[in-house]
Amino acid sequence: MNDIGKKIKQLRIEKGLTQSQLANRLMLTRSIISAYEASTRTPSLDILIKLAYIFNVSTDYLLGLKSAKNIDISSLTPSQSEIIMKLMEEFKI
Repeated sequence: MNDIGKKIKQLRIEKGLTQSQLANRLMLTRSIISAYEASTRTPSLDILIKLAYIFNVSTDYLLGLKSAKNIDISSLTPSQSEIIMKLMEEFKI
């Protein structure tokens, strides 16, 4: 992984959240968020998805696989877009 901890910290600060506030939104402890940011602990898949939703970025961005922060769904059909939106709503915090 391409230093997910730095991205989490950067995105948290950009969003104006403290570690405690982010922890509360994820139902975790502040020390776990600190460990993520220090890259001594890696978020689980469900937490990774929730982080992507909170920060409005793709999981690929968090994992360092893509440099773009957002998901482009402009080429999808309306029904495909609706499915994506429902999936995002499912993971909403």
